[in-house]
Amino acid sequence: MSLNILYLHSHDTGRYIQPYGHAIPTPNLHRLAEQGVLFRHAFCANPTCSASRAALLTGAYPHVNGMTGLAHRGFRLNDYSQHIVHTLRAHGYETVLSGIQHEASHHDGEPWKTIGYDRCLGGHETAHTRAADFLAQPHPKPFFLSVGFFETHRAFPEHHPDDDPRYCLPPLPIPDTPDTREDMARFKASARILDAKIGHVLDALDRNGLAANTLVICTTDHGIAFPRMKCTLTDGGIGVMLIMRGPAGFSGGKVIDALVSHIDIFPTLCDLLDIPRPAWLQGVSILPLITGAAPSVRNEIFAELNYHAAYEPQRCIRTARYKYIRRFDGRSAPVLPNCDDGLTKSLWLHHGWRELAPPAEALYDLIFDPAESCNLIRHPHYKTVRNDLRRRLARWMKTTHDPLCHTDVPAPDSAQVNDANALSPNEPTLPVEAIRASHTRPSPA
Repeated sequence: MSLNILYLHSHDTGRYIQPYGHAIPTPNLHRLAEQGVLFRHAFCANPTCSASRAALLTGAYPHVNGMTGLAHRGFRLNDYSQHIVHTLRAHGYETVLSGIQHEASHHDGEPWKTIGYDRCLGGHETAHTRAADFLAQPHPKPFFLSVGFFETHRAFPEHHPDDDPRYCLPPLPIPDTPDTREDMARFKASARILDAKIGHVLDALDRNGLAANTLVICTTDHGIAFPRMKCTLTDGGIGVMLIMRGPAGFSGGKVIDALVSHIDIFPTLCDLLDIPRPAWLQGVSILPLITGAAPSVRNEIFAELNYHAAYEPQRCIRTARYKYIRRFDGRSAPVLPNCDDGLTKSLWLHHGWRELAPPAEALYDLIFDPAESCNLIRHPHYKTVRNDLRRRLARWMKTTHDPLCHTDVPAPDSAQVNDANALSPNEPTLPVEAIRASHTRPSPA
């Protein structure tokens, strides 16, 4: 099948947009959902910027593809030929980047060339207009166009006049206070900007007669930049928006509740385009969900956390009902530099967040506790569930050759990370060898 692919991706949006039921005006995204397919239980493979995108675009987990930290802090893919642009180019595609990418850094020269794109249209502020201009040009070959938006990353703009903070409700687990309402109002202002820019690109697709032959993939890297969300393995951290629209069944305003992962996108495209799947892919095709051939394609999703601003190794398994999270750092205090600075973080710190030890293991029943606030790891009623999820997570780690089975996650010697005891990601970074020297890995559970 000759099919254009438009990949729209944002920073730090989670599922906090209008079509997921939130009071956040994003009419263009809502229209896209009404025309396409909305996945209500889509998850990233890692709730940090570079690792999440790298997993989607290589179809492999971060500890396998090598992107275990942030590209601008010195992390990189083991093999850039595994990026999807190489597979698509080999089958006749023109590959084009407009705006943000987070899979390579300027330390490697021109990042888009390092990744392997044919063309780069320009920076993130004008990504939407440059993409629209590209869509107005003749296209002798099918294209893969990646349009990356900086929104809704912090720092947020001032709140929009129509989003009075007094009437904004912060998401769980954030308390409802004047500061957190103001913080959420500013997030909503950023979401409005994101939606307008996405609408500009979608309008150009329609205006140039390309919509009928283009698969739109619209997603984000991970959860919103609030405490216990971005950079955590809660659903607030790994839950992402995912809307797809196009031919071959990706239409009609469908809503799918089955579990899907970002690493399922690459194999799905291979099946849709009828091209061979590369051997390294670790996801599954979601086409059976689209055609109605199956009500589900996986029994669980896995996610991981390694390096963000600081080192914080964790793994999780999430089923339709349960979530099990295990830490591998023996921490007795939260890793605060992995939470972006803002009004809500300041509120939590003021009330003693720095003294609250994170659990080494956590088990949540998502039917009775969707906010993941009641840790059932020692509850006798859940012993069988706990042991089953422990075994399944350990089997996945062993099968995927996860270094955490035996040692710490390696990082380039040139990587820069924060001390886990720091307060902010804006504090000075250290070479990763200095962090290794101060880190004591706990014994396996």
